Amino acid sequence: MYQIRCLLLHFVILSLAVPSGMAQSKTAQPKDTTKYDRDYALEATMLGFFGKDGSRNPTLKANKGDKVRITITNGELMTHDIALEKLGIKSKVILEKGSSTSLIFKALQSDIYFCSVPGHRAAGMVGTFEVVEGAISNATIAGQLPTKDGQPLNLNFETGTLKDWTATGDAFANPLFNSDPSPVHEKEMNIGFEGKYFLSSGGTTNYKLTGTLTSAPFKVTQPFAAFRVSGGALQDTRVELVLAGTDNVIYHITGQGRATLQPAVVDLQAYLNKDIFIRIIDNETGISQIPYIANDKWAHINFDEFLFYPSRPDFPNELKQKDIIVLPPLDPVLNAGLSGEKAAKAMTPPKGFKVTLAASEPEVVKPISFTIDSKGRLWVVEGHTYPVRAPEGQGRDRILILEDTDGDGTLDKKKVFAENLNLISGIEVGMGGVWLGSAPYLLFIPIDAKNDKPAGPAQTLLDGWGLEDTHEILNNLRWGPDGWLYGTHGVFTHSNVGKPGAPDSERTKLNAGVWRLHPVTHKFELFAEGSSNPWGIDFNDYGHPFITVCVIPHMYHIIQGARYQRQAGKHFNPYTYDDIKTIGDHVHWVGERGPHAGNFRSASAGGGHAHAGAMIYLGGDSWPKEYRNEIFMNNINGARLNIDHFERNGSGYVASHKPDFLAMNDSWSQWLNFKYDPSGSVWAIDWYDKNQCHSPNPDVHDKTMGRIFKISHENDKWVKADLSKASDMELVNYQLHRNEWYVRQARTILQERGPNKKVHKALKEILAKNPDETRKLRALWTLHVTKGLTEKELTDLLSSEGEYVRSWAIQLLTEGKTVSPETLKRFAELAKSDNSSLVRLYLTSGMLRLDPSQRWDVLDALVQKAEDKDDHNLPLMVWYAAEPLAALDMKRALQMAEKSKLPKILPYTIQRVAAIGTEESKKVLKDLNEKLGKAESHENHETQMLIAKALNPGL
Repeated sequence: MYQIRCLLLHFVILSLAVPSGMAQSKTAQPKDTTKYDRDYALEATMLGFFGKDGSRNPTLKANKGDKVRITITNGELMTHDIALEKLGIKSKVILEKGSSTSLIFKALQSDIYFCSVPGHRAAGMVGTFEVVEGAISNATIAGQLPTKDGQPLNLNFETGTLKDWTATGDAFANPLFNSDPSPVHEKEMNIGFEGKYFLSSGGTTNYKLTGTLTSAPFKVTQPFAAFRVSGGALQDTRVELVLAGTDNVIYHITGQGRATLQPAVVDLQAYLNKDIFIRIIDNETGISQIPYIANDKWAHINFDEFLFYPSRPDFPNELKQKDIIVLPPLDPVLNAGLSGEKAAKAMTPPKGFKVTLAASEPEVVKPISFTIDSKGRLWVVEGHTYPVRAPEGQGRDRILILEDTDGDGTLDKKKVFAENLNLISGIEVGMGGVWLGSAPYLLFIPIDAKNDKPAGPAQTLLDGWGLEDTHEILNNLRWGPDGWLYGTHGVFTHSNVGKPGAPDSERTKLNAGVWRLHPVTHKFELFAEGSSNPWGIDFNDYGHPFITVCVIPHMYHIIQGARYQRQAGKHFNPYTYDDIKTIGDHVHWVGERGPHAGNFRSASAGGGHAHAGAMIYLGGDSWPKEYRNEIFMNNINGARLNIDHFERNGSGYVASHKPDFLAMNDSWSQWLNFKYDPSGSVWAIDWYDKNQCHSPNPDVHDKTMGRIFKISHENDKWVKADLSKASDMELVNYQLHRNEWYVRQARTILQERGPNKKVHKALKEILAKNPDETRKLRALWTLHVTKGLTEKELTDLLSSEGEYVRSWAIQLLTEGKTVSPETLKRFAELAKSDNSSLVRLYLTSGMLRLDPSQRWDVLDALVQKAEDKDDHNLPLMVWYAAEPLAALDMKRALQMAEKSKLPKILPYTIQRVAAIGTEESKKVLKDLNEKLGKAESHENHETQMLIAKALNPGL
């Protein structure tokens, strides 16, 4: 058959072509004396692979049969490697700056070289390897200097002077240099200039200088020109060609953040016989306005040798504009180091809003987390111990209870609830006590409500929380609508959580993700995994959680059992294969150099990559309607509150950027979280510090400052509330309140009070008759937390008209990780017939909680939903639920995958079956291969190729 012949041919080609990859460590390997026909050396950075001549991702050439070595040296503290795509080989991974590794292979075919570390290829670390015929030469045609009045112009500076040029400013007062290394550049830098001289506006030594250098005008007598340039990839360090007699710039280019001069080629065919001049600009001082960000030494430009060419010259290291990632200028910083009063006045909220200083140092110092109780009071953690956990018994953190007694926006009443706590990173109040993240522990302190004092010593509910990176430990504790305590956790801290004394078999591993703890049963779960360092979580009107994160794209809709894009590391399940990406259609940083490069240059996009806090505003009707159900997050580098707007899309959401809500106009501002109160106003805690980056060195952080601010609208009316005194029926009625503060506080109090038939009856009335689905959901959640629903009642809700109610019925039915056969049958019916992708998402999530043997019928229907093939969540969520089925019945799993209309199920199932690695698994795949070969099609051929690779992973 055609496919079989192609497959065999493919095997033969691979067997002949695949050489052995070889990685060499710079320090661990003996010196290699082998001779290579082609020996290439590249520097590896996140901006790309760079040759010694400055070329970015250069095309590497060899003749067929050549023995080739490609060596990369790490140009930064970052993990990199080098791989060849078609040959399927890769080097070892290097981490330290200056470390090296190599690929050694025989040149048999052209290929792609790239960095295989996740995300690095997409960031631009990719180039071409070409097998060519004939001699490999870098020679190009000769150029000539432009002339004026019959004499060559000094556009290569070989006179040793600025003849034919006019300088302004300081940068070009003494700009000519005749040695390499240059006296104004760092010693290891190679300039690579032509002739005796080159020009620099200051090098890395005098980068603060600014100025402009303009040549005499000259006529364009050839169709092409080229000149050499290097230096900063900054908007204000550039070379321009300008049409004489006008200010019309016909060409411009910057350096690319490297010292080696590279030729830039200009097409001047449209300007033949017209006069132009060269303008070299350095208006960038490189001086950082941020106290702890170093000055930019690349704030200069180097230039040499402008020549005309009769045809387009070919330079192997040509500098092309598309390869340059230009940074915009630094954002202006209006203020830094202000008093609390001045900081509040410096902010620019929207019209109708005001910001009030509620408290500041020394009354409040280093507020790291807070919550609001059922009396509208703030419980604030002072993080004196951060960033290093103190020896046991020597913690210095404390919890304050702060209250505004008269509604003037200042916290005029203060109590100390607890002292001598250790590395507190998160707090929530309710269910009889205070819940605290205190890595390596999660603590519970019972409350004496009459005296606002602990009713007993702190209890360790869970231990095993990691301490590797103390700004990524458990944080942002918050009650979920289902009555569980939710929290977030960062990627570089590795936890193994369980009850004190529990063996590993009873513990849960986690790093990046969202976790939850039941306050009564103390069951602990990883709710969803992935992301980076989430420091904010909140729930919308439909009970859907969202997190805000740093470094990677910032916004994620959190689904139970989901696995999300990670900043680093691998998922715990090795068969994940792919993860769910951000719902954001934007990022808050500018440029293409990555998120860190955009810091303090990204005001136009939202301020930068670092976010803290998450608040979906549901604070009532006093704020303008456009803010309801929008998510607020603090942009730390940008010192501003960002807003994202959610729109339903398929089973999930798309988050779009809205205008920033508020600018602090103060580079020391660091709001960590914010929450609305009974009046609809918002309280915010500010860890005020000039250092915005985590450091394990305690001396880096100023431990003397801290602020709390109140944001209020002119329509806000102060309310003195105390829901702890409300009757059960009053608490039920609060489930209908427009301000979610009342809803959540009332639900938690009812949960603590326990089951009540009158409460259940009233809530079921709301669930049955209220026309608003969000009110139905509130009744449903409160019934659940007060144990007011049977499995039959929940199963009946699967027929509800509202997709949100049907979805939540599924989640609540699967909470216990088991359902009745009747309920499972209903799930299968929904999977076949329900028209809501949201319901299908919850079904998939529910399957992840059930034993794999119970999932077959539901998943068999879900994989055939062609309408979900482009859904943001469902193809991967279905895979996560289906993956364990391969281990139960390989043949049945493949049969189900063959029917799949979702794009990832069949290839992933083949990969998963192959990973079992038994003779039986190989036979099942071979049988499938034979079956596919009997029906010729492109799709079948592609699947056969995949089977071949799965059975022979070394190919």
